[in-house]
Amino acid sequence: MKLGIDFGTSNSAAAAHIDGKVVPVRFGEALQFRTTVYFPEVMRDPNDFELTPALEHQLQELIESGRRDARSAGLQRSPAQLRSDAMRVVRRQWMEERIREPQSSTSLLQNALYGDEALDAYFEENEGNLVQSPKSMLGYNLHPRAKQTITGIATHILEHIRLTASRQLGHNVRSALLGRPVQFRSSIGEAGNTQALDILRGAALAAGFDEVAFLEEPAATAMHYHAVSSERHEAVIVDVGGGTTDIAHASVGGTAPPQIHRAWGIARGGTDIDLALSLAGYMPLFGRGITRVPAHHYVEAAMVQDMPRQRDFRQHDYSAVDAPYGPRLQALQDTGNTARLYRAVEQCKIALSDAPRHASALDFIEPGLSVITDAPQLDQAAGGYLGELATLLRQVGEDIGHAPAAVFLTGGMSRAGYIQRTAAEAFPGSRLVHGDPSFGVVQGLALAAG
Repeated sequence: MKLGIDFGTSNSAAAAHIDGKVVPVRFGEALQFRTTVYFPEVMRDPNDFELTPALEHQLQELIESGRRDARSAGLQRSPAQLRSDAMRVVRRQWMEERIREPQSSTSLLQNALYGDEALDAYFEENEGNLVQSPKSMLGYNLHPRAKQTITGIATHILEHIRLTASRQLGHNVRSALLGRPVQFRSSIGEAGNTQALDILRGAALAAGFDEVAFLEEPAATAMHYHAVSSERHEAVIVDVGGGTTDIAHASVGGTAPPQIHRAWGIARGGTDIDLALSLAGYMPLFGRGITRVPAHHYVEAAMVQDMPRQRDFRQHDYSAVDAPYGPRLQALQDTGNTARLYRAVEQCKIALSDAPRHASALDFIEPGLSVITDAPQLDQAAGGYLGELATLLRQVGEDIGHAPAAVFLTGGMSRAGYIQRTAAEAFPGSRLVHGDPSFGVVQGLALAAG
């Protein structure tokens, strides 16, 4: 039995094709879970190195030793050079000790919690590590230690999926077909795609899968659409997810197997709208555009899925920033509060898809603090992404050279009216078909796996 797995930026799901039917895997009462993991204990990070009194004492001893050695050898060494050399030694020894500590090993991941349960536990405990959307980091230039950590996180998420599926299906599942975007989010170009697949493959094998394969997500969606189409026709498949947007041109329906002609993709999606909405609608309460705090500090605070940026934000000193903005920024640095703010932004984006206005209470920052956001603000926040989506759809149309019979929309963001309007405007002569926003990809993966 081969399991289809949609390891998503925002949510993850799995399903198998059994006796001619797609059987979804249940995670508790739900058919998917938020791709978020919480570790009750704090994992050590070498980038968190700070001089303690004991390390400062060790540093001074090394400086004195270096000064004596230089004097004996008749060399001239400046105090800055001596301190720099000693600091490298102290930091290297500190890192080696951290690596040997149990807190740096995979054993810390054994008590991990997943999905909304992870968020709730993190907010309640106010300590430990919370990682959201690890998929969004797979293609970035990672320090070897960070790469090891991300691989461990992906391993335990995939192991959670494998064990849950095995219990439910009564079969020890050892084979998986994972969905993948056409383009992963990356800071290192095409090498990011290779790295992301290597991390996922290694994580899946470590999670207990003996056989691992990948299928581009728009191709998986085409499989799903093909299964529910009685007549043969051409379609443009548009999958708008949290972190990526993937498009395929395919022939689907009828008795012949589906045929994928070409695929396109950009590493942009719903989380980019979340970021824009947070910066425009929420961060002015923290002084964005009002104080002299650099603009990138607010980006760091808003990007909860980017662990290095979150760490950078927590290290800034806002004690000199005038009230109320300085105290609010300091409150935002408290454990869990950037995640709470991100959840409020996400809920606002969802609410404004159906309502003209939405109020978010930010009592965790300051008693009585709230923000009211309206639909035009969401439209403006989505404008940058929608421009990129329109450009991509226009490119697809030019590459195909004619209008397809249908445009099939799926992915979590496909529920939004502005996404639907952008797709319809790109192909005005095509029929707009609404697929299952949450499970189109995973159903297609299960069909392909079967």
